[in-house]
Amino acid sequence: MSLLFGLGPTADIDIALDGEDRRKLIEVRLDKDRKAKYPLYLDGESVSGKVKIHVRDNKRIEHNGIKVEFVGMIELFSDRSQHSEFASLRQELAAPGEIRGTTSYEFEFKNVEKQYESYFGINVKLRYFVRVSITRRLADISKEKDVWVYSYRMPTDANQSIKMEVGIEDALHIEFEYNKNKYHLKDVIIGKIYFLLVRIKVRHMELSIIRRETTGSPPNQYNESETITKFEIMDGAPARGETIPIRLFLSGFELTPTYRDVNKRFSTRYYLNLVLIDEENRRYFKQQEVTIYRVKGEMGEDMPEPNALTNGDQGAQPNYAQHAGNVFNGAMRF
Repeated sequence: MSLLFGLGPTADIDIALDGEDRRKLIEVRLDKDRKAKYPLYLDGESVSGKVKIHVRDNKRIEHNGIKVEFVGMIELFSDRSQHSEFASLRQELAAPGEIRGTTSYEFEFKNVEKQYESYFGINVKLRYFVRVSITRRLADISKEKDVWVYSYRMPTDANQSIKMEVGIEDALHIEFEYNKNKYHLKDVIIGKIYFLLVRIKVRHMELSIIRRETTGSPPNQYNESETITKFEIMDGAPARGETIPIRLFLSGFELTPTYRDVNKRFSTRYYLNLVLIDEENRRYFKQQEVTIYRVKGEMGEDMPEPNALTNGDQGAQPNYAQHAGNVFNGAMRF
């Protein structure tokens, strides 16, 4: 609803999308304390509906035309002037004239290409919305209605396991292995940690998932990292030859697919961060990038979500813990 004080009569605009009550609603975090639900659309689906305009107090509004647009926009929080529209469709609803009382218009954008998936991040927002505008001589009246878009694009290259050896000369040598390097949003990360040489006093080991958002381009490029989840996979000093299993369910976390160079504006990548902490509280890091993607069907978003993390069978010391911890960040030590 738009209020124009001192500029004559104004109007209320309502946008109703066809079949909205039957569509899946996606809950989106707008900020720390606010959430909203948006109807879900897919690439290639038509977007249609009805616009209702009500002029208040039985007055009339003179206008220079009424239009409806379907817009795809990337908004960078660090530079409000750099909003970019990568998709824009437009239809004229009414020629210049005047409106009184309540007037309705229908619209339809057929087979709309929605190239990217919707995303609300730390420094960037990718939105799709319907916008209705009443063009006036002094000030326009407009209303926007957001929709949410999912993309089911599979990675093009083959899935491979990850196996690396890292360590500190004559002090620590470990080998870690993950079952693959690409995971869907409801997947399970399965892996193992092998201790080949242990000459430092390790207190415990942690595994975390880090999301790194990159916006802009050099020299005005911004990187923000956040820890999605962190849990302890070992508590106690390991022995040489020790093997530690890893089993981490991704469902239940607020993950998105990996986005790489979206419209040359931003990227969002995920990393598995393995951390060893010794008795002197020194931390030894190793990060490995993984690809996250969305699939549709029995292995996709409609799967029941596991209700707990698990890390395999429990044994004697070291204790393989199964709980989430607090966020922490640091520098690579390996």
